[in-house]
Amino acid sequence: MRAATYDSADAQLLTAEVQAEYVRRYGGEGDTAPVDTSEFDGPHGRFFMVYVDDAPAAMGGWRRHEPLAEWDDAEIKRMYVRPAFQRRGLARLILAELERTAVETGVTRLILETGLEQPEAIAMYRSAGYRDIPAFGYYAEAELSVHLGKVLI
Repeated sequence: MRAATYDSADAQLLTAEVQAEYVRRYGGEGDTAPVDTSEFDGPHGRFFMVYVDDAPAAMGGWRRHEPLAEWDDAEIKRMYVRPAFQRRGLARLILAELERTAVETGVTRLILETGLEQPEAIAMYRSAGYRDIPAFGYYAEAELSVHLGKVLI
């Protein structure tokens, strides 16, 4: 695992792949929530890439942005494991690092939005202690959205 920037070539490659997966599962244009790549830069965010034999295999990050910055919350965004690398524990590896680094910067709760058409993601987050929270953000009114959170400390 390596700290990275969200605007790196490898992160953008995996972002294009996950966007294609969202289109396949949900139709439309994929995830249209606005994302400023600098939101993942310290001290208000972190972004990580996992490599397997020097191939980009997985990614994920957290960010503190309005209105979350008012509280001690941060949002997990862009968690993705390429299909060839799934079922190896990489998502849990990234999630643990996101939680660890968030706590280091004073974040007390991580929140996220995923969708009903991603049951494997929902199951992974729930098994890691994430629970239903009130809807928030860009997808607060979306019927297929699932909003989860976990108190870290």
